[in-house]
Amino acid sequence: MKINIYYGGRGIMGDPTLFVLSKMQKVFDELNIKTERYDLHDEKRNIISLPSTLNDADGVILATTIEWYGIGGYMAEFLDACWFYGNKDKISNIYMCPIVMSTTYGERQGQLTLESAWDMLGGKTISGLTGYVKDSISFEMNTSYINTIEKTAENFYRNVSRHAQVLPASNKEVKAMVAATEVIDLTPQETEQLSKYASDENYVQTQKEDIRHLTDHFKSLLKYDGLGEEDAAIDKFKKRFVGRKGAEATYKFEVKEFSKPISVEIKDTTLSCTNLPIDSPQVVCHISKDKLMSILEGNGSFQEAFMAGEMQVKGDFAMLKALDELFPEPNELLKML
Repeated sequence: MKINIYYGGRGIMGDPTLFVLSKMQKVFDELNIKTERYDLHDEKRNIISLPSTLNDADGVILATTIEWYGIGGYMAEFLDACWFYGNKDKISNIYMCPIVMSTTYGERQGQLTLESAWDMLGGKTISGLTGYVKDSISFEMNTSYINTIEKTAENFYRNVSRHAQVLPASNKEVKAMVAATEVIDLTPQETEQLSKYASDENYVQTQKEDIRHLTDHFKSLLKYDGLGEEDAAIDKFKKRFVGRKGAEATYKFEVKEFSKPISVEIKDTTLSCTNLPIDSPQVVCHISKDKLMSILEGNGSFQEAFMAGEMQVKGDFAMLKALDELFPEPNELLKML
């Protein structure tokens, strides 16, 4: 038999919940019950992986202290993690005893919160212990209080060891009807591994970055008629091109957001615009994706971008003016016509 204790307070000196837990653990030790305590304030970086520790528990104690309002952030985060990553089949067979001590108002509401959450998770709830403590020293010296705490521990042990029958709760039915989460067909080992991944900040950030890149990619497909941004830029170069006899120039556009530079080769009225590299371009332009697309869509010119410091140019600066003549703005194109 094993009992896990999850303490959601701040661990400060004089916390009455810590005193209650120490007395309960002493009773469990005398009964030769294996216990393991998790102080959530120390495990705050790993809270999201803690639901996996429920898998080998027969009973759990959810303990917290009401110091201002509600059960506190650590306990709430742990219960959230149980809902999203916990093994519901395992939880359904675990008995929970709520311990809520208060130095202000609200211990009854705190107990109700823990009981309701555990019921929603599918677990079994045993009567716990709540109390208001004004003076921690007087509380710890009161033998009647200590006796009540010890009896609560003994009662919890008896219920867990005998697999006490718990009457059904209505909020379990509500969960089944309107609060059901999508079932993920994972083994307990896979569930535990998933919770570990979720607690790895580097892994989570990498996943978020990958999702962001995919989102940007699909947005670009929608924005540019099914073309990716690189292909859309090449397409816009081709549509804006106005060749002239005797024109001969090579440009390379290095765009930070693009995987490859855009090569532009012009000879008379012929344009070659690709992602293929070219040898010794006459002009190399460094420009952002947003600015390049804005210019190609008719908002400003390459010369203006250069003067504003939004485009850096290397090579033959005389060819920069020719760039705007070969790819004129829509209003300039109308004048030429």
